[in-house]
Amino acid sequence: MTRLRRSLLVGAILSLLTGMILLVILQVEPGTSAAPPAMAYSDFLDAVKAGRVHDVTLQGHAVTGHLRTGEPVRSYMPDDPALLSRLDATGVKVDVVPEQGDSVLSYALYYLLSWAPVLLLVGVWVFFMRQAQSGGGAAMGFRKSRARLLTEAQGHVTFADVAGIDEARGELQEIVDFLKDPERFQLLGGKIPRGVLLVGPPGTGKTLLARAIAGEARVPFFSISGSDFVEMFVGVGASRVRDMFEQGRKKTPCIIFIDEIDAVGRHRGKGLGGGNDEREQTLNQILVEMDGFDSSDSVILIAATNRPDVLDPALLRPGRFDRQVVVPNPDVNGRQQILGVHVRKVPLAADVDTRVIARGTPGFSGADLANLVNEAALLAARQGAEAVTMAEFETARDKVLMGAERRSLVMSEAEKRMTAYHEAGHALCALHEPECDPVHKATIIPRGRALGLVMSLPEGDRYSKSKSRLLAELTMAMGGRAAEEIIFGADKVSNGAAGDIRMATDQARRMVTEWGMSDRLGLIAYGDNSQEMFLGHSVTQTRNVSEATARAIDAEVKAIIDAAYARAKDVLVTHLGDLHRLARGLLEYETLSGEEIRSVLRGERVIRRPPPDASPIPAPERPALPMPPPGLEPLPQPG
Repeated sequence: MTRLRRSLLVGAILSLLTGMILLVILQVEPGTSAAPPAMAYSDFLDAVKAGRVHDVTLQGHAVTGHLRTGEPVRSYMPDDPALLSRLDATGVKVDVVPEQGDSVLSYALYYLLSWAPVLLLVGVWVFFMRQAQSGGGAAMGFRKSRARLLTEAQGHVTFADVAGIDEARGELQEIVDFLKDPERFQLLGGKIPRGVLLVGPPGTGKTLLARAIAGEARVPFFSISGSDFVEMFVGVGASRVRDMFEQGRKKTPCIIFIDEIDAVGRHRGKGLGGGNDEREQTLNQILVEMDGFDSSDSVILIAATNRPDVLDPALLRPGRFDRQVVVPNPDVNGRQQILGVHVRKVPLAADVDTRVIARGTPGFSGADLANLVNEAALLAARQGAEAVTMAEFETARDKVLMGAERRSLVMSEAEKRMTAYHEAGHALCALHEPECDPVHKATIIPRGRALGLVMSLPEGDRYSKSKSRLLAELTMAMGGRAAEEIIFGADKVSNGAAGDIRMATDQARRMVTEWGMSDRLGLIAYGDNSQEMFLGHSVTQTRNVSEATARAIDAEVKAIIDAAYARAKDVLVTHLGDLHRLARGLLEYETLSGEEIRSVLRGERVIRRPPPDASPIPAPERPALPMPPPGLEPLPQPG
């Protein structure tokens, strides 16, 4: 930095001197003495008429010369075309020269523009040579590794900060023991795994787990992303790999962590560049460096990915990545432990129970839970509370799962009524299908990209689904469109069921092509269509089924969805009174919890306590109930 500042200072001084020289050249002619006092132009004309002027020099509007006595004379003339005639009539010697400032400036600009490219190239070459000689090759620093060395001063992480993944943590404890006491393992001829691959969905704590290993063993920790290796210059990635491992050997024992290794570790020969592209050269260098480890090198490579299926087989063989440690989403006990870690610095109210929160967040990763706690804390801070209550956690969970409320979106009464019956159809089908998860909440307030939704939460963690459960979920998905058709008619249905239809189609197709749940097509996997990597799905996808089988698959998918739709209509027609009651409840209260839905179906009014120190909120006017289909008696208004 000091050398750069010195160069900038020298450049500024040279620029200042050049500017001063040009200014002097433009304003003062070399070899001239001090100029005489200027004469009035009228006096100058009188001198010319009197024959006292010997010679003059005209330069633009400036007039200089000498009297016949030898005394210099200077004046400034306006545009006077008759001056030359007067001078000639009196025998004055006249000399006309171009303006000095314009001439010098034009010549200076000409030479500057002519030599500027050459000077620029010379300057850049001199700069790079000086940097390469005095800075130890800093000009070629783009070939150096970008791995960041994390120390305890930058954040000391141990296994105490990792929760919810006890199995993965226990499997990595052996690496910590080896880094602390490698002689104990080497004495019996054992070798520690040279590489460990952490596999799991995003947000499960793979990077945190790697940092905890380094923190427990108290060894240097080099961190780099897979995308940091590849640049536009050929050979840069391989050079950075060599430099990274060289830095690791200098600080042995240490850990080198490569995040998102699938960026450089994909199958070779799958790209457009064949075996000569930059990514494959980088992967080849990683393979060579991992094979080149000495048995005495206590350098352990840890990598993380959520796509182990795309990695090159040579990278996963024993001797390179010997172990694959799965880091899954936590179960209910793991979620409770993770919440306990994240609420350490959050003041909690007495009603907060992390066990209840953990049971209500199935499928959440560690990152999701951290976001949940943060959203709850921000909500409590906006309300001016001194502690985070269970209500904030409930609101934050709904925001994470369903999206933020869009109360500014103005919907017409007809759209609200359509949305209310749509969501009531979903909720009723879920209530009358025993295999469906319990309904947690139904709302017609727009959230995220949806105008309304029904959210179901499982009572516990579930890792597989039966065919009857999948069919029940399809029935619930079709409940919204079925309710619209029953109440408003087939030609009055809306496009609000687009997401439901997309989800149902995808699930039904997987039931047929992947899960063997079709009696007609049997236990055969039809969905394993191959596609070339990096070229896109639609360009290179090849079907491994015949046209007749493809038509049979489409027919079976349609049959499954049609059956679910018929089942949804049967449930709603059978419980049409409940459909009207629930729709009226959604129009009146906008959002109903699971318990409130059951109260509405029993004909009870929903009683909501206003928040402390708040005036009661008046109930909105009840919208008019649409006319029921012919043959059905109108239902009495509740209350």
